[in-house]
Amino acid sequence: MASGYGLNGGVGRCYPYWQDFLACYVINTSETSNENRWRCAPQKNDYYECLHHHKEIAKTKAIRAAYMRRIDSGGGPGMPEGGKAGDAKSVGVLSK
Repeated sequence: MASGYGLNGGVGRCYPYWQDFLACYVINTSETSNENRWRCAPQKNDYYECLHHHKEIAKTKAIRAAYMRRIDSGGGPGMPEGGKAGDAKSVGVLSK
């Protein structure tokens, strides 16, 4: 599943998470029973997050939505300097 090699020949970015997940799975399961595999859910979630970035994308969308609501409401105290929507886009968070 995970070869461990990245695009440039080094260690892949998610390979350490895969190793943690695999180690947990090997320790908590056997050939006859898979009943303890639920113990590996945190490692599996970390590995999937590394692969697909679902939590990171959701957080970025929430930040963007809050920023756009702030812009639409006219700003107020705590508004970034300039107050233009393009200010946050220059950081790269809101470019999509």
